[in-house]
Amino acid sequence: MPSAANSDIDIASRGLILIGADPITSFTASTTESTVANAIYEDIVRTTLCSSRWRFATNQAQLNLLTNLPTGRYDTAHQLPTDMLMLHAVTISDAVIEYNIYGDKVFSDASTQDTLVADYTFRALEQDFPSYFTVALEFSLAASFALSIARDEQLSSILDQKGGALLQQAKTLDSQQQTTRKLVTSRFITERRS
Repeated sequence: MPSAANSDIDIASRGLILIGADPITSFTASTTESTVANAIYEDIVRTTLCSSRWRFATNQAQLNLLTNLPTGRYDTAHQLPTDMLMLHAVTISDAVIEYNIYGDKVFSDASTQDTLVADYTFRALEQDFPSYFTVALEFSLAASFALSIARDEQLSSILDQKGGALLQQAKTLDSQQQTTRKLVTSRFITERRS
């Protein structure tokens, strides 16, 4: 029975197998497959993680207030989490606030007494990837491998389309892992009655 364990080597190897290439045992081996996988693997993983607000790769963190104030337009600066790939929201007491990112800091008009909490995507580990995400990632990798290793644009296009469909299916499955949101209709009813 095949192993269900995920490592970066396992995922890259399965992407290579999809194009008919040899699997790898290391990113540093002296094969074309290892060289290409080493060059593109991490960027494709990070891009795919940032393509949606994946439940398995979402976290919250309280932001640390910085003593150096912004030069202009904003009142405070806070340090962003070091493991952050993409920021989704900044809140104070569960209320979303306006902010802007400058480098590895977030600037806002919050007071120095406010506690800011960030919702963000982080670089999850391969063993924590759900299977629906892993399969979509493997097809994304395979599409890139088809261009760079097999030099087959048609195969790359087919794998890219299949990967896009699998990614959309993965987003749908992942979105079901939260409380279903209710549509607030009171505003529409009030408007209709007036």
